[in-house]
Amino acid sequence: MLSILIPVYNYNVVPLVLELHKQCLECEIDFEILCQDDGSNSDLNTINEIINSLENCSFFVNSNNLGRGKNRNDLAKKAKYEWILFMDCDTFPSANDFIQKYIFQINKDEKIIYGGIKYKKEKPNDDQLLRWFYGHARESLSAKIRKTKPNTNALVSNLLICKKNLISNMFDESITQYGYEDLVFLSDLKKKEIFAKHIENPVYHLGLETSRQFLDKTKIAIENLKLIAKNPGFNTNESKILRTHLFLKKLYLVPFISSLFKKTEAKIEQNLLSQKPSLLLFDLYKLGCFCQNN
Repeated sequence: MLSILIPVYNYNVVPLVLELHKQCLECEIDFEILCQDDGSNSDLNTINEIINSLENCSFFVNSNNLGRGKNRNDLAKKAKYEWILFMDCDTFPSANDFIQKYIFQINKDEKIIYGGIKYKKEKPNDDQLLRWFYGHARESLSAKIRKTKPNTNALVSNLLICKKNLISNMFDESITQYGYEDLVFLSDLKKKEIFAKHIENPVYHLGLETSRQFLDKTKIAIENLKLIAKNPGFNTNESKILRTHLFLKKLYLVPFISSLFKKTEAKIEQNLLSQKPSLLLFDLYKLGCFCQNN
């Protein structure tokens, strides 16, 4: 029936597995929960070993870092059931009927279902506000809004997919660092006219990075996007940054934007690291990063 796959990196995933395990048992379904740490060499792996003592649950540790795409693909190859639920290790179901809602969708023979992401209402520490504001505004969307762009507005952090569709459309293993692997994966499915169905079945995103860490990861993601954009098979319309960059390029404005960003980067970062980060400035920050040396 259901294989729940959870890529892990330096994170205590035991609470999540215990909750999923409990819900699966209550649903009386055939299931497995497979977790795989991607070579983090973390002390938390000692704690995560508890997972192996749970019925139908396994925790694996990669001796070397495979990368985000390859780690997911490796988990998918281990999965034995016809439906796969991908979850991130730093998420947690927002309801005690989370698994039951997905089982209901399986019985309706959907191909791919996305339940959504939520963020806690309580403000986090001051140094985590950028990720929290961004999550609330850009990721925590209702199913009604998400379905207007079904594949663009889905994330792999809470995604149910039929295994046969996954095996024929694996994650791009050339994307080893953080950023935009979801976009490429779901864009490829869109080409095959496989569209995500959106329902209200969210998970909380718990693992908030500091604003500084989020900015650093954003820069890595932008470098990923530059590589992705060079792929002739990728539709640049799938990314707002790529569409804007193409527009600026036609107007010969990319060098100007790049030069302006170099002069204002420190000032923009000052705002983004503050207690009132501007998401408009964050969008301009990403565009400026993309225009540099491009």
